[in-house]
Amino acid sequence: MKLVIIGGVAGGASAAARARRLNESAEIILLQSGPDVSFASCGMPYYIGGEITDRGQMSVQTPQSLRARLNIDVRVSTRVINIDTTQKCVVAKNEKTDETETVDYDHLVLAVGAEPFKPPIPGIDRPGNFALRNLQDMDAIVGWIQTKQKSLKDDQQMHCIVAGAGFVGLEMVEQLLKRNMTVSVVEMMPQILGPLDVEMAAILEKDLVKNGVNVVTGDGISEIRSAVDSTDPDVSEVILRSGRLLPPSHMIILGLGVRPDTGIIKEAGIECTARGHIIVDDELRTSVAEVWAVGDAIEVNNPMLPDPNEKWAVPLAGPANRQGRMVADNIHGMKRKYKGTYGASVVRLFKNVAACVGMNEKMLRSKGLPFESVHVHPGSHAGYFPGAKSINFKLTFDPTSGKIWGAQAIGEDGVERRIDIISTAMQGNLTVEDLANLELCYAPPLGSAKDPVNMAGMVAQNIVDGLVTQVGSGTHTKIEDMLEDPSVFFFLDVRNPGEIETKGTISDGQVINIPLNELRGRLDELDKNSRYVLVCQSGQRAYYAYRILKQNGFDHISNLSGAFITHGHISRRASAQELERSG
Repeated sequence: MKLVIIGGVAGGASAAARARRLNESAEIILLQSGPDVSFASCGMPYYIGGEITDRGQMSVQTPQSLRARLNIDVRVSTRVINIDTTQKCVVAKNEKTDETETVDYDHLVLAVGAEPFKPPIPGIDRPGNFALRNLQDMDAIVGWIQTKQKSLKDDQQMHCIVAGAGFVGLEMVEQLLKRNMTVSVVEMMPQILGPLDVEMAAILEKDLVKNGVNVVTGDGISEIRSAVDSTDPDVSEVILRSGRLLPPSHMIILGLGVRPDTGIIKEAGIECTARGHIIVDDELRTSVAEVWAVGDAIEVNNPMLPDPNEKWAVPLAGPANRQGRMVADNIHGMKRKYKGTYGASVVRLFKNVAACVGMNEKMLRSKGLPFESVHVHPGSHAGYFPGAKSINFKLTFDPTSGKIWGAQAIGEDGVERRIDIISTAMQGNLTVEDLANLELCYAPPLGSAKDPVNMAGMVAQNIVDGLVTQVGSGTHTKIEDMLEDPSVFFFLDVRNPGEIETKGTISDGQVINIPLNELRGRLDELDKNSRYVLVCQSGQRAYYAYRILKQNGFDHISNLSGAFITHGHISRRASAQELERSG
């Protein structure tokens, strides 16, 4: 059997390695454009920032190591320029000599990946503008920084603009600050880090501003041109769509997303979507026999949706690796099925870690699916043990069935572990009730007897069971809409007066303050015909107050989802944006 693989890195290299372990006699040829066959693409920002210091560690495998260990014929600097599925062969061009050769196959695996999206912006090809796809891009960025920093005076700093505030964009922001640069980040969407919901992204946005980053959202780059007042011809001026002019920039990182690198795939008649992603079945087989596809270039099942025909494209290294292994198994007759991708993702930004899995509110609304969200703010481990850090945890679910739609979390410790638990629960079709009853490890330095996952499950279970109703983020009633006419309800703040003095109030409208411990004795101060939205700092006391009121004949009551902590993130962000617009 002769197996030809186009592309290495994650999916292709995994397919090649697994195929060899299954079949010692197979002829395996891996064709890779560029000089590197398997490299740490996710680690490139950290080499640029200097956290990874050994350049050699960025090459996970070399052609020599793959041949020596696995007897794989790796041909780097070789770009496939044509695929003939009728004759079962590909035409490959040597990027150094321009020579071409025809390589036949019995099975063909497409691991072509995705390429950075470069919109037709005037000046996008100016010197100092970089996308980050491979080690050559990484080396070019490091070289540019070193050259420019040497040319500056001692009291000058490089200014870099990062276009795009996704995962890689934020990693680059953090790492460029480590290189003693000033940084602006520009995101065309209304918020940074689109997979998060706005109130969660606001936490990270605040962190960026705190660390001196100029954050621009809801605006995009319209033109890049030479800076008029600079003696350095490489310094750029960036004009935004709003007309705003950013400070002159020594470097621009283009993190505007990716698109599948599938030009030759479509030309070969292999079926692709309108956006260019390769269409595969649940065994990762394409529309052409003996041709398979994996990685960032394919569209996969969205396993959270009830319609099995619902697809999405999720460019992540973990799924690509597993798909590569699965394709090798299926080529050898094992018939494994890829169930889909849940989108489990994580990023570190300064001291905080942000992670998410599943579908956010925007996606759920676009699909017309019923959902509620709960926010909890527990510690990363037992509160009495020193060093516990608060976790902002959001769980989104079907309010009738308890099906888990997704989760998001931000904090300094224990975040990714909790999202991994939710990801596993989703893949096992667990419900919020199951989360409440999960048995998880506990010791005071490492967790709590009621883990944050348990707590989120318990709060969600209360909603499913009808023990509480809520308004605000992730609910049918938006608190922003209610604030437009505060006469229709009162906020009942059950915090202590000292908390309100130091931490602020929820609204300038009608707020009644009755501390929780005094509520039972002051029920006669409240009108059972009025509507009350209950609020406290984190949500727990407001829930206790809700149960007291509900069992005393108060029917027009709701809790504020996420409580003062979560609402504060949104309101502070809105105030900052309004101040920026007015200034």
